[in-house]
Formats: sequence, C-alpha cells, structure tokens
Amino acid sequence: MTGGKDCAVCKIVGVLVGIGALNWGLVGIFGIDVVEKLLGQMTGPSRVVYGLIGIAGLLKLLSLVKCCPCQKGTCETKK
Repeated sequence: MTGGKDCAVCKIVGVLVGIGALNWGLVGIFGIDVVEKLLGQMTGPSRVVYGLIGIAGLLKLLSLVKCCPCQKGTCETKK
C-alpha cells in the first residue's frame, strides 16, 4: 500500500481513503454527509460504504509500517 503504479489494491485503498477524507471534511465544514445524502441514513448500502472506507483507512495506516506485498524489491524496509 505504498501507492505503487502497478498495485490495484493500493490505488483502490487510496481512492477510498480520499473519498472518506473529503466526506469528513464536508461534514466538519458544512455539515453535509455525502454518503448519507446519496444512500440514506445508516441503510445497508451506506453501512457497506462506511465499512469499506474504514477498512481502507486501516490498510493505509498499516502501510506506514509494512510494505505492500505486490511491491517486492521496490519498497525499502520500514521500521
């Protein structure tokens, strides 16, 4: 999850984290929750979106200490 150009998982995680960050920015500044507006308040689909964004955030945090397995040889060992 280092944002490598060949890693689809890294790209998906980055997009989901970006969407989550933008949504929380809109909530904080304008009080607008885009996911809620599009999918309804705590409906099944909105819970799936929030869950996927949460998992992506966790994976992004893990990438601070562990390299993505698909980036073998291109990622320096993280300590």
